Amino acid sequence: MESEQLFHRGYYRNSYNSITSASSDEELLDGAGVIMDFQTSEDDNLLDGDASIGTHYTMTNGGNINSSTHLLDLLDEPIPGVGTYDDFHTIDWVREKCKDRERHRRINSKKKESAWEMTKSLYDAWSGWLVVTLTGLASGALAGLIDIAADWMTDLKEGICLSALWFNHEQCCWGSNETTFEERDKCPQWKTWAELIIGQAEGPGSYIMNYIMYIFWALSFAFLAVSLVKVFAPYACGSGIPEIKTILSGFIIRGYLGKWTLMIKTITLVLAVASGLSLGKEGPLVHVACCCGNIFSYLFPKYSTNEAKKREVLSAASAAGVSVAFGAPIGGVLFSLEEVSYYFPLKTLWRSFFAALVAAFVLRSINPFGNSRLVLFYVEYHTPWYLFELLPFILLGVFGGLWGAFFIRANIAWCRRRKSTKFGKYPVLEVIIVAAITAVIAFPNPYTRLNTSELIKELFTDCGPLESSSLCDYRNDMNASKIVDDIPDRPAGTGVYSAIWQLCLALIFKIIMTVFTFGIKVPSGLFIPSMAIGAIAGRIVGIAVEQLAYYHHDWFIFKEWCEVGADCITPGLYAMVGAAACLGGVTRMTVSLVVIVFELTGGLEYIVPLMAAVMTSKWVGDAFGREGIYEAHIRLNGYPFLDAKEEFTHTTLAADVMRPRRSDPPLAVLTQDNMTVEDIENLINETSYNGFPVIMSKESQRLVGFALRRDLTIAIESARKKQEGIVGSSRVCFAQHTPSLPAESPRPLKLRSILDMSPFTVTDHTPMEIVVDIFRKLGLRQCLVTHNGIVLGIITKKNILEHLEQLKQHVEPLAPPWHYNKKRYPPSYGPDGKPRPRLHNVQLKPIAEEREETEEEVHLLNSTTL
Repeated sequence: MESEQLFHRGYYRNSYNSITSASSDEELLDGAGVIMDFQTSEDDNLLDGDASIGTHYTMTNGGNINSSTHLLDLLDEPIPGVGTYDDFHTIDWVREKCKDRERHRRINSKKKESAWEMTKSLYDAWSGWLVVTLTGLASGALAGLIDIAADWMTDLKEGICLSALWFNHEQCCWGSNETTFEERDKCPQWKTWAELIIGQAEGPGSYIMNYIMYIFWALSFAFLAVSLVKVFAPYACGSGIPEIKTILSGFIIRGYLGKWTLMIKTITLVLAVASGLSLGKEGPLVHVACCCGNIFSYLFPKYSTNEAKKREVLSAASAAGVSVAFGAPIGGVLFSLEEVSYYFPLKTLWRSFFAALVAAFVLRSINPFGNSRLVLFYVEYHTPWYLFELLPFILLGVFGGLWGAFFIRANIAWCRRRKSTKFGKYPVLEVIIVAAITAVIAFPNPYTRLNTSELIKELFTDCGPLESSSLCDYRNDMNASKIVDDIPDRPAGTGVYSAIWQLCLALIFKIIMTVFTFGIKVPSGLFIPSMAIGAIAGRIVGIAVEQLAYYHHDWFIFKEWCEVGADCITPGLYAMVGAAACLGGVTRMTVSLVVIVFELTGGLEYIVPLMAAVMTSKWVGDAFGREGIYEAHIRLNGYPFLDAKEEFTHTTLAADVMRPRRSDPPLAVLTQDNMTVEDIENLINETSYNGFPVIMSKESQRLVGFALRRDLTIAIESARKKQEGIVGSSRVCFAQHTPSLPAESPRPLKLRSILDMSPFTVTDHTPMEIVVDIFRKLGLRQCLVTHNGIVLGIITKKNILEHLEQLKQHVEPLAPPWHYNKKRYPPSYGPDGKPRPRLHNVQLKPIAEEREETEEEVHLLNSTTL
């Protein structure tokens, strides 16, 4: 089962090394270049024992986050590596925030000692603004470079500019004096491949040659992109947003935001977009911006040594990424807040705004589209919307929600099948096949042959007097004496009907190919394909409503506001609303999406239609499942992510989730001053736990603190190298004062500095709803479970994720539908004749006791369960 595979995987330390050395298709791993696994080396696997009978640990110093004792006592000589994290581990947010507060206090206490210390204090205070400024500059520059290169390589599939090879089709004809208004894309300087190879500009031979060259370039670009990803940076594939969300929640993925990933993602993103695949560059641009933020954060010790502070920079970087992707600085900040960020304090909001501002300013200075705008499809409408039009807008919202639900289920099913079949072992072959099918089908249809951004621009554009598109082929009024902006509604001509059929075919093509394209091993965004699907559907609906209003203007719904000869309906507006609805149905974004779209198009007065369509698409999509596409891919790849949007409605308690279970080994603990170095090393070698409670002694068993496995290992290794007299029989002391030892005893080892003196605790009767909220809001890795001060066990992030998955997979309704066999469900009374307790109309079956389904083996959780 997929749920069993999800929680029986392990995060192996050498996963990334095995990826980078991959030399065949079979070795290119799934997900973001790696299959996540939760088995033994994950940091959530802290303790797996059970408190045996008679083993009690008295709590004296736990559960107080605001304890006067510092989380980490400062060493006279800090041990290198202590307080850091391994790859594929989760950070401790509370510990990192305490470290930052301690660092800040130390700087403030020294800043008045000298001018140098004051300078260091100012540098530390301004380092946050410096790093987001550098991130914004780099993000804007890279986005401009990607836009220019992608436009040039996209046009390269059709021809080349002989006068200047670096010009795309539009730029090539700018300086030509031989172009006409109707054929402004044709000029002597631009040559198609058929003209260059066979010397024919028209005819069947020219069409076939251009067709062949189009497929050749598409396959070449796709093959080069997937090869670069496979060989140099497996993490450069995909959108990157699911992994960015996971990283911002506190997970460590080494190399995912590194310089090699940045370089390869930038290059392959251009190739992937130019290949004509049904993908966009907007999602990957967020990944590119976060790579810039991560790289620049290493220039500042404030962020390079603190994982929680580094994630504040990454939140600002994600806002800059959306800012340059859509030309929407405010929308980028809201996107970071609503969609990707896990921890978003007020100062991060300000720095995100500043990073988005700098990135947008740089992109505007580069002017990659040549229209003095931040985006390609900036539009202006001259007709207001009317109340009746809310009905088709809401219908577009329904379509967007249905599309989102269908896409999420279909794409996840295909990605799951890719993981479980041999086809997934050959990602290069998969990319080539998808690119070949896309190119073969796309070329005959002018709307699928277009670059997706160009297609959206054409669909958004209102039909003015200077438009020559077939979508604007209306039968004109011969009595019109002047050219005006507001052209009245007119009957559709043959070009419009032909365009509608081509758009219907393009809609079907986009829907099918997007399902199979998202998730292949090249950089692939989802924003633009989803917007294209919605824009196509919206334009079709807009034309239909426009013709309905023209031929039936005397109907009561049109009579009051749509007079004969008036410009009532704007089909381009319907395309914009449809684009927002479909993108909202896939991602389940709301506020940030509306702001992005009106910044994207300049349609400020159309916020109400956008809000209505986006909320409708979210409601319809949520009816089929609350997960957006990014959350679905996070769960598919097994990332340890606690979604703040997910509601916990069950009545289980902390005792039902904690480890150890009754059949597990007892809780592994350390004593304050009764163990030797050899004892601790043996415990570390014999167990796979990543942390151990420290107690006073076997007799008192009062809790002293919590020590992490990694910190113990590093501290012991460092002591053996730097301190004389530390041997296997040396006494290890976690207390503040070293106990008296015989004179012949070896030198003791003090490890109090690595001890967490205030581990978070909950009682065994704490509802899991509260525990889950604590983990989400405080970013905990683990918390101890106590009963009357006695330590019973531990709950880790992994335990909570396993529990949530079990609830999803093993909850059955007590009132079965009519088509279910009622024998599958227990009677209303138990074997003892007493009524069974009912909680939220569900019954839960513990996985550990799942055997043959008999009535006696079905257990209902209640308040007395331990």
